[in-house]
Amino acid sequence: MATGATLSNAAGARAVAKARGPLVTLAGLRAFAARIVPPLVVLAGFLLLWEVLCSSPTAGLPAPSRVLSEAHDIIVDPFFDNGGTDKGLFWHIAASLKRVALGFSLAVVAGVLLGTLVGQSEWAMRGLDPIFQVLRTIPPLAWLPLSLAAFRDGQPSAIFVIFITSIWPIIINTAVGIRNIPQDYRNVAAVIRLNPIEFFYKVMLPSAAPYIFTGLRIGVGLSWLAIVAAEMLIGGVGIGFFIWDAWNSSHISEIIVALVYVGLIGFVLDRLVAGVGVLVTRGTSAA
Repeated sequence: MATGATLSNAAGARAVAKARGPLVTLAGLRAFAARIVPPLVVLAGFLLLWEVLCSSPTAGLPAPSRVLSEAHDIIVDPFFDNGGTDKGLFWHIAASLKRVALGFSLAVVAGVLLGTLVGQSEWAMRGLDPIFQVLRTIPPLAWLPLSLAAFRDGQPSAIFVIFITSIWPIIINTAVGIRNIPQDYRNVAAVIRLNPIEFFYKVMLPSAAPYIFTGLRIGVGLSWLAIVAAEMLIGGVGIGFFIWDAWNSSHISEIIVALVYVGLIGFVLDRLVAGVGVLVTRGTSAA
C-alpha cells in the first residue's frame, strides 16, 4: 500500500513538472538573444566607429577609451559628497529626479482633471482647447524667466517649468480618451444612476486609461528634458548643472558620461510609466 502511494506521488510530481515545463527553453533563449544581440552589435559598432574617428590628438571629442580614463573617478564613485555642488553623479541625478517627481505629479493631477473637463464639456473644449494649443508651443525654457520673477527662487521655478512642459500632452490625450468613451457605457451609467464622481472613477478613468498613459509617457519624457535644460540656468545640485559646470571646466569626458546617465534614466522613466500603464489597463496600453 505504501509502495502504491509512493508510486502515485512520484507520478503526480512528474506530471506537475511536465506541466510546468523547463524553466529555460531553446525557444526562450533564441527570443532573448533576438532582443539583446542586435542592440549590442549596433552599440559595439558605434563605439568602434567613435574610437576610430576620435583617436586623433586633434579630434574635438575624446574617444571612448579616453572618456573611461578621464572620467574614471565619477564612474567608479558616484556617491562622493564633498559639500556644496561638489558631489557625485548619484546626488545630482537624485536632485533632478526629485524635482521631476514633484512637477510631474502636479501635472498629472491637473492634466487629468483639465483633460476630463475638456473632453466631457463641449463649451470647455471650445473655450480652453485653443488656449492650450497656443501655450503648448511655447518652449520650456521660455517659461523660466517668468517663473523666476514669480517665485524668486530656483527650486520652485524648475518645478514649474517641469509642470508647464509636461501638462499639455496629458491634457490632450486625456481629452481624446474621454471623448472616445463608448456611448453604451454612458447609457449604462445613466440607467444605474451613477453620480458624477462615481461616473468619473468607474467609467471615465478606466475607459480613457490607455489614452491617459500615452500622455503620461510623453509627459515624463518632456519633464526629464525640461529639468536638464532648466538646471543649466538655475544652478545648484542637479544633472543639468553638472553638465554645464563640466563644460565650463572643459571636462568633456564627464559631460559624455553624464549624457549616458541622462539617456538611461529617461529610458527607465518611460519604461516605468509604460509598465504601470499595462498593469492599470490590463494590457490595453502599449508598453
